[in-house]
Amino acid sequence: MPSSSSVRQAREALGQRLREIRKDSGLTARALAALAGWHESKCSRIEHGKTPPSDADIRAWTLHCGAQGQTADLIATARNIDGMYVEWRRIERAGLKGAQESVLPLFERTRRFRMYQSWVVPGLLQTAEYTTAVLNTIVNLRQTPDDVAEAVAVRMDRQRILRSGDHRFAVLIEQWVLHTVIGDANTMVGQLGHLIAMASLPSVSLGIIPMGTPRGSGWPVESFTMYDDTQVNVELVSAHLTVTQPREIQDYTETFNELSIIARYGAEARSLITGAIDSLG
Repeated sequence: MPSSSSVRQAREALGQRLREIRKDSGLTARALAALAGWHESKCSRIEHGKTPPSDADIRAWTLHCGAQGQTADLIATARNIDGMYVEWRRIERAGLKGAQESVLPLFERTRRFRMYQSWVVPGLLQTAEYTTAVLNTIVNLRQTPDDVAEAVAVRMDRQRILRSGDHRFAVLIEQWVLHTVIGDANTMVGQLGHLIAMASLPSVSLGIIPMGTPRGSGWPVESFTMYDDTQVNVELVSAHLTVTQPREIQDYTETFNELSIIARYGAEARSLITGAIDSLG
């Protein structure tokens, strides 16, 4: 699966920076590869963003180019790029509680949240029972350590930001999410009732996108959350993607705005939710 143009562009930018360091040193790519003990094509692959450099690669590069003063900054840049696209198995290898705790600083510093969900009810609007069912599914699918109870407690505690500070939440949910049974019917009834209650909070704007509504130019295939205008987190099947490129953030902004136009709010949204409750019997 491609790791997004954000990652590719960032790797290419790092490669360009390394190429400039090499040229400033007067070394050819072949000469640098020889000094570092690499295959002669390795420099080219790194400079063109085809091969991400390791910490050791960067140390060797700056050593032989006489640019050790830039080593730490270059390593930090490369690690940030690696962090843009991270497989869920890597994020959750120590358990789900840690994964839940890791995002708390981001949530606390964000003032404007924009969330689009095509899979499940967003975490900030979930009940404990619904979250438990979601995380149990993750444990079974990804074979992660089973610390579901602890992870649920962290997520429930995080929901306090809905009622504190000056945070604002614009949430868009596809109607089919309301009809996707997570857990069992009782779990879904409780979750949908909770969703109606959360929509009444002053900080929350909830829009439901009805099934069968004609779409404009935006047709996202992934759920995403926008944190102010600085970062977008995208939920892929196998990985977590962080987008920070301004141009790509603007793409998500435009997509969110288009979806906002076709969503239903207020009484119409509540009617769609209650319809889903009624369908559960």
